[in-house]
Amino acid sequence: MPTKKEITQGSLEKIKPHLAQVESSIVDQAKAFDPAVEGYIRYLLDTGGKRIRPSLAILAGGAVAGEPTEDHRQLGLILELIHIATLVHDDIMDGALMRRQIPTASAKWGQSLAVLLGDALFAHALQLTSEYPDRAISKLITQASKDVCTGEIIQTQRRFDLNLTKAEYLRIIELKTGALFAAATEVAARLSSDNLETAANLRAYGLKLGTAYQIYDDSLDLLGDENDVGKTLGTDLEKGKLTLPVIYLMEAATESQKTKLNKLIINREPLDTSILAGIADYEGAIERSLREARTLLQEAADGLLGLPDNDYREGLIEISRYVQTLVDACQLSSY
Repeated sequence: MPTKKEITQGSLEKIKPHLAQVESSIVDQAKAFDPAVEGYIRYLLDTGGKRIRPSLAILAGGAVAGEPTEDHRQLGLILELIHIATLVHDDIMDGALMRRQIPTASAKWGQSLAVLLGDALFAHALQLTSEYPDRAISKLITQASKDVCTGEIIQTQRRFDLNLTKAEYLRIIELKTGALFAAATEVAARLSSDNLETAANLRAYGLKLGTAYQIYDDSLDLLGDENDVGKTLGTDLEKGKLTLPVIYLMEAATESQKTKLNKLIINREPLDTSILAGIADYEGAIERSLREARTLLQEAADGLLGLPDNDYREGLIEISRYVQTLVDACQLSSY
């Protein structure tokens, strides 16, 4: 008899046909735009990605309903379109040149057109929510979209703010990243059942998973390799974004080290790992951040125990394990 660990790989294999349908639908969305715009949108939609949000929507829907439905696949489509739109805007604000190993929209066509393309994609995704007969579903998705924008605004407000606390940082990333993960799992549950407790538990799972993923991504920005990752790195500190590793680094630094680090950040001087390592316990700050991510991932997985014991619940657990492998690989690359 296969063990739980052996089953989990099959759990993700089981949703491949559903993800293939979502992938096809994503590419097809370009046809909904004016012919003069269609080519630009197709470029944005053809770049691929991990498709974590559609996976979560399909798995959460199947975990509650027994099998995913077209409504769950549509939810995955909508959330991925919103996610892609936010990436277009993120790349503009960060001055990023590459995303998934191809030029970003802003690098290819300029910031003005990229802003409009992100807006158009955002609007299209929200228009698709009107197809759900239950208005509560549309409200949950639009609220998550609003949360993402709120998180980005607050992060922009707090750039170069050396007084940013861990609690404030976590709230920012819960909004900017956790919100769409939480929407994927909560809304999928609401599409499957009227059990609000189940929906709340799945929301908590998605929020913790998304927050852990963002901590990983922020750590990756400090120590990843652009050729391996496929996007522009090292922009967070340059743009004044104080992420968890930097907050921990500041906490561990002596007064003289903190003064030096503050000066480098405020002056927007280039900071690589060798400079950071020479200031304070760089490796310790990275490890503390990744440990925080691991704790959130474990809490997320533990919160699934009340769901029916089926392959889709196992798939949700496997997603958390997948993010865990990313966190572990990130740690290895820092030494």
